[in-house]
Amino acid sequence: MAKKDTLKEIIQKKNERILLAKQQIPEEELKQRIKDLAPARPFIEAISKPRQISLIAEIKKSSPSCGIIRADFNHLEIAQIYQDVGVQAVSVLTEEDFFGGSLSYLGEVKSIVTAPVLRKDFIFEPYQVYESRFYQADAILLIAELLSKDKITELMGIAFELGMDCIVEVHSEKELKKVLNLKVPLIGINNRDLRTLEVDLKTTEKLFPLIPKDKVVVVESGIRNHQDEMFLKILGVNAVLIGQVFMESLDIRKKVEEVMGW
Repeated sequence: MAKKDTLKEIIQKKNERILLAKQQIPEEELKQRIKDLAPARPFIEAISKPRQISLIAEIKKSSPSCGIIRADFNHLEIAQIYQDVGVQAVSVLTEEDFFGGSLSYLGEVKSIVTAPVLRKDFIFEPYQVYESRFYQADAILLIAELLSKDKITELMGIAFELGMDCIVEVHSEKELKKVLNLKVPLIGINNRDLRTLEVDLKTTEKLFPLIPKDKVVVVESGIRNHQDEMFLKILGVNAVLIGQVFMESLDIRKKVEEVMGW
């Protein structure tokens, strides 16, 4: 029961931060400022390569389930390692209060990597989609559990207008059904239950066969070694999103190569 409250707390905090952000840069001004930006890098294209599994490597300092994951956290150094090792995309956690993130990381990371950059956060308002583009995200994460079908459609529509791709994340059959009724090209399966924080790779085993073959599928959470990665590759998953195991590692590059078999 306590876990449900964490999700509630995150959303509450996020609401407060959105109110503050709107005071600093109103939505109309954001929309104007976006017009002069260079186009977003194609995200879906970068992570859906035939006969290979792509890596979306994540940058995050802490999480509600683990507290601080990387004490000597330096997002620029991590971005440089990801660039050197040749990851297909980078995920940047921008949630401030529970994950130690910042929106400013997006542009800073993007100036280092040539791969597209995903904003990972709790996004439920149009303002946040414009804000993501303004801070130079190429793609955003939408969590099906937090959003109605209409809201997913609305936020995806704005993202596509701005040239951004969306990962729509599901954790249950019910959420997957909701998403499959919409025109969602990119589906994320999160093995972590956002309420209990428990991770179970069987979530992917259960949900992946239910997804039509024309969808691009990303698996998130709980991928810790090369066996996990190979299992998902054989299953036919397009990409894995991995953060924690890299953030815990003393030698990030070595860990990426080890897990991915590069």
